[in-house]
Amino acid sequence: MAEAEVIVVGAGLSGLVAATEIADGGRRVLLLEREGEQDLGAQAWWSFGGLFLVDSPEQRRLGIRDSLELARQDWLGSAAFEEPDGSDDHWPRRWAEAYLQFAAGEKRDWLRSMGHRVFPVVGWAERGDGRAEGHGNSVPRFHLTWGTGPGLVEPFARRLAAHREAGRIELRTRHAVEDLLVEEGRVVGVRGSVLAPDDSPRGAGSTREATCEFEERAAAVLLATGGIGGNEELVRSLWPEELGTMPEDFVHGVPASVDGSGMLAAERAGARWIHRDRMWHYTEGIRNWDPVWRGHGIRILPGPSSLWIDARGHRLPAPAYPGFDTTGTLRHLRTTGHDHSWFVLTRKIIEKEFALSGSEQNPDLTGKDWKQVLTRVRPGAPGPVQAFLDRGEDFLQARDVEGLVDQMNALVGEDLIDARALERTIRARDAEVGNRFSKDAQITALRGARGYLGDRLIRTASPHRLLDPSAGPLIAVRLHVLLRKTLGGLETDLGGRVQREGVPGGGSLPGLYAAGEASGFGGGGVHGHNALEGTFLGGCLFSGRQAGQGILADLR
Repeated sequence: MAEAEVIVVGAGLSGLVAATEIADGGRRVLLLEREGEQDLGAQAWWSFGGLFLVDSPEQRRLGIRDSLELARQDWLGSAAFEEPDGSDDHWPRRWAEAYLQFAAGEKRDWLRSMGHRVFPVVGWAERGDGRAEGHGNSVPRFHLTWGTGPGLVEPFARRLAAHREAGRIELRTRHAVEDLLVEEGRVVGVRGSVLAPDDSPRGAGSTREATCEFEERAAAVLLATGGIGGNEELVRSLWPEELGTMPEDFVHGVPASVDGSGMLAAERAGARWIHRDRMWHYTEGIRNWDPVWRGHGIRILPGPSSLWIDARGHRLPAPAYPGFDTTGTLRHLRTTGHDHSWFVLTRKIIEKEFALSGSEQNPDLTGKDWKQVLTRVRPGAPGPVQAFLDRGEDFLQARDVEGLVDQMNALVGEDLIDARALERTIRARDAEVGNRFSKDAQITALRGARGYLGDRLIRTASPHRLLDPSAGPLIAVRLHVLLRKTLGGLETDLGGRVQREGVPGGGSLPGLYAAGEASGFGGGGVHGHNALEGTFLGGCLFSGRQAGQGILADLR
């Protein structure tokens, strides 16, 4: 291959999109990846594959009335961007509008042209804080990729293979970029270490033993190195004040390799990193009984029926219900003085409502096996959920509340929950299920969810008393905070051009571009303070495409 014109650092989803977009435009690309070739696609490969689409055919077939205007209302209500527009949210706001246009326009057709397909039932994620003008999705918009994360990565991995064969992209794995080369105020290349070969499985920790150093130059450098979620020290140093203190006990939703190294290198070179304390961490994390990386956690994708209590057994306040307001729930839980909380539910609920995020936890969808998928509507827990019931340390079962609380207190090593008090809470909740009227907002939300065909079919159990013996046994699931996404990032314009430190509102750092989580999924924080779910992978796709096109425009 001739000397590369563009260096792309990171072969996750945004890096693959950008590299192939640039190669499609006739430019030669050097793609550098710190891990092995088995890690192509990075976190996107491990994902559930959810995508945010607006007014899609899948929505319309299910009777969902969506529009760009409604999606804009939801996004802006969730983002709560700062005013005036000349603030640090200047570019994030512009990215949000551009992304909404993409999600309501060509996104679905662009992906379909490469063979991508979505599951016909649209999910309703992040249902919100209870305000029409506030946070949350007013309608179901979570479109699940048929094939989950691997199904989303595959079209771009296929494009990469074709470009490699044609000599337009050179992929070098085990190349860890540590610094950017800057000359006369322009980024002109990268330097770093070549790491020793390591055939560890995808996602597992690999050796950082360096065998030699390298240095490469090009007209443009694009960083697609991910966020900071696997670097607990960096997360702790940037933890938002509004969320109190960071928990001491948590689980990791990403491997340790997601360490913010690209963002830190860019900052040293003069790039502007904004909204450093904006993060997205889940409150429904469980310890993986079969971990791949250090502290490996899995997120429960819950239906709306489980009773959510804090570490002392107190019911969480509205609207801190399963699947409603991630950051609002986290904010509340950080005031309780404990790092964990609990779902209390029944066998009937777990069979219908529990899904586990991630490609490896959904072999039917990942393997595109319709026969297996159909078993989800039959009695019994899905296989991966049953495996956690059988082996997961956070899952407990009992025939009555007293026996369940004994196990809960034993698991945490402290008598935090009073069985009689918890039973009173459960009986009060159960009394609200007995007729079609209720003052319990969660029961009202549960009945509302069942008014949507998709939820009634595969996501929401029929309302019932938790103490109904025929629905049992009772189950308690201990929940941990799961460290995950970086919402702030390197400030970029709509062409992915990284902005310079000290020049707010304008002035790029020549030669440097960013995409994906390293750019806050676009602009340095396209989501603002909250995310609507299904927007992270879509942000990787869109920001990688935009940055690739920005580079092509600048190299003309």
